[in-house]
Amino acid sequence: MNDLEKKSFYSFLALYLGSSLFFILLSGYWYYSAQKNSLESNTYYKMEHLADKISSLIINAHMHQEALALPEAPKNYEYMLIPTKDTQVYKEKYFEENSHKVLISSSPRQHLEIEYVVVKTDEYHKSLKKLKNNVLVIMLVVFFLIVVISYALSKLFMRPIRQKVIQIENFVQDISHELNTPITALKMSSQRALQKGVYDEKILTNISISTKQLYTIYQSLTYLNFNTQTLKAKQIDIQPILVQTIEYYEELLNAKNIHINTDIKDANLIILEDKASLLFSNLISNAIKYSMPDTRITLILKEGFFSIQDEGVGIPKEKLEDIFELYERGSSVAGGFGVGLSIVKQICDEFSIAIEVKSELDVGSCFELRWKDFKSTDF
Repeated sequence: MNDLEKKSFYSFLALYLGSSLFFILLSGYWYYSAQKNSLESNTYYKMEHLADKISSLIINAHMHQEALALPEAPKNYEYMLIPTKDTQVYKEKYFEENSHKVLISSSPRQHLEIEYVVVKTDEYHKSLKKLKNNVLVIMLVVFFLIVVISYALSKLFMRPIRQKVIQIENFVQDISHELNTPITALKMSSQRALQKGVYDEKILTNISISTKQLYTIYQSLTYLNFNTQTLKAKQIDIQPILVQTIEYYEELLNAKNIHINTDIKDANLIILEDKASLLFSNLISNAIKYSMPDTRITLILKEGFFSIQDEGVGIPKEKLEDIFELYERGSSVAGGFGVGLSIVKQICDEFSIAIEVKSELDVGSCFELRWKDFKSTDF
């Protein structure tokens, strides 16, 4: 990851963990407070129950003139009896002393000359300490799980961004390389022309080819950045547009000694002229780019159908489904920055054109376009 990605990653992680920690602490505090209150209530009722039980035994023994048999105190509990002759008056009935909860009950009502039953226990603080430890452990475990989950989510969140950054970086590198070739050719051709003092046909051809390559790149970039529909498409004859596009690439075809076979008839399509030109331009330039010298390209155009077949390097089967994705390239044999076929697919989708590609490695590729045939009801 670069510095910007790291900053975004750790900022997201810190924000996620910070907010999660806040809610964990808040939830832990609420749970602890609720359990603490419940524990104190439970302790009080257990002490009260023990005091009432002992008081009941005292009263029964007094009324039936029987010997008083006192039970053994439960674990962590102690009790004592205070006789009436003890002149001390206890104001507090339930309080805390030396980490013990103390309950003073006057339930004996002076039977057997017993004034109070005092119950004492340290169970509350032991349970409270255990509760604190349990809450802390649970909070730590939950926070640890959230750390793991948040890290995984951050990675998942950053993955498409990372992929897009890599695509953009590769795109910049590819377009730099693509621009370098025609710009270098223009520079060398212009220098040769200046040195010779004459402008022979070869120099002018090189300049023309390089200029057209630059213009093709410019058209693609313009479409990607400013693809806004302002004009309404209408039905036009695209045969002249195809012929003009072929003528546009004639010099490049001749430079690679690529022969072009055509079977071109009138064909109507509801489309904008500049989009039709860009559609044909990208398909033809793509075919030229991936064709070897001394091969041929076959073009067929008729009502509702267009196909372009080359004898180039071909596209691997595993890449056929991805070639229309932005920045994806079917082959690394030739240059390119992976936008041509994406533009073709976007234009086809925009004007309801079905596109199909067939390809075989080292044999060539064939792109077929189909649309509504205005001379029939079939599609």
